[in-house]
Amino acid sequence: MPTNVTAEYLAAEEEYRNAKTIAEKIKALEKMYATVPKHKGTEKLRLQIKRRLAELRKELEKQQAQRKGGGYSFSVKKEGAAQIVLAGLPNVGKSSLLRRLTGVDTDVADYPFTTVEPIPGMMKHNDVQIQLVEVPGLVEGASLGKGMGTQLLAVIRNADAIAIVIDLSQDPIRQMEIILKEFERAGIKINKRRPRIEIKKMPYGGIVINGQENIKGDIEEVMKMLREEKIHSAEITVKEPVTLEEFADALDESLVWRRAIIIANKGDAPGSRENYEKLVREYGNRFKIVPVSAKKGINIDAVKDALYELAGIIRVFTKSPGEEPAYPPIALRKGATVLDVAKRIHKDFAKKFKYARVWGKSVKFPGQRVGADHVLEDGDIVEIHAR
Repeated sequence: MPTNVTAEYLAAEEEYRNAKTIAEKIKALEKMYATVPKHKGTEKLRLQIKRRLAELRKELEKQQAQRKGGGYSFSVKKEGAAQIVLAGLPNVGKSSLLRRLTGVDTDVADYPFTTVEPIPGMMKHNDVQIQLVEVPGLVEGASLGKGMGTQLLAVIRNADAIAIVIDLSQDPIRQMEIILKEFERAGIKINKRRPRIEIKKMPYGGIVINGQENIKGDIEEVMKMLREEKIHSAEITVKEPVTLEEFADALDESLVWRRAIIIANKGDAPGSRENYEKLVREYGNRFKIVPVSAKKGINIDAVKDALYELAGIIRVFTKSPGEEPAYPPIALRKGATVLDVAKRIHKDFAKKFKYARVWGKSVKFPGQRVGADHVLEDGDIVEIHAR
């Protein structure tokens, strides 16, 4: 135990020792992590707290799954080019927003919990269909099982991206604090990416670490983490500088990494301008924030543009030799290659692929001949040639 911890930390530690339930232990550990001084001397302590939090989160998931048994659960089948959830506290206007964006018929009322289960709808924008899913309002403690929170958070974890809906008629900072805490507890990392660490498990050979110089911490702690995860034989490649905590995140398979934006709704309400400015000051460097009034239909096109960008997709048009490009385009994830297009057209095109000609931003000149691994950009036209 470091001797220079704060009184707040010691109080949280006492709270942890007296905790009776997993939820109480999680809350106490979060306080400990938030109050422990951040310097070289407390690095191992912070890592230990983080690892214990991850263990407790897994225990809580198992406990809740056993309680639920064959009970009610939510599931939304993915459709379209991407699935984006609309998440927020109760009564922030998610239903009105979903109706404006997709035309789906939803119950809209000025009281909480009008929506009691996830509602999907399809938004067509830039020739692409994107699935939006309205999730019932999250409440404080949702990740600990309150208000069917674990089922709702499972839907959010499964989505491709998240649109956080904030009510500008209420305190926006408090709303964000609640939502981000519930996401963190549920193992949802927002607007961060997984550390670039590749772990290739092997049947024998022990632990081999490539790029060990990139690990900013005690290598013995790394070996301890690997043993705790029952990884005894693997080739590990660390491709960028990482802290011990970031290494722990890369090992934690329960974590998901999701992109998110903020849709600041009720922009026509009294006090909304001041609340919007607060939101931008506090979160504008981490999130794209789009102000809107779903009720009055103000700035809806800007929201559609932001959701399209959030989806992380590109449109690729295909054509046959001597013909015009086919419509509609194929929607693919950013970073997609010519081979991905060939697979989408027909599996035989991928098997018998010879070369392709491409027109668009990804090539130096129109009709450039490229190979299967050529990375495409939005709006490209692709002509596949097979053997």
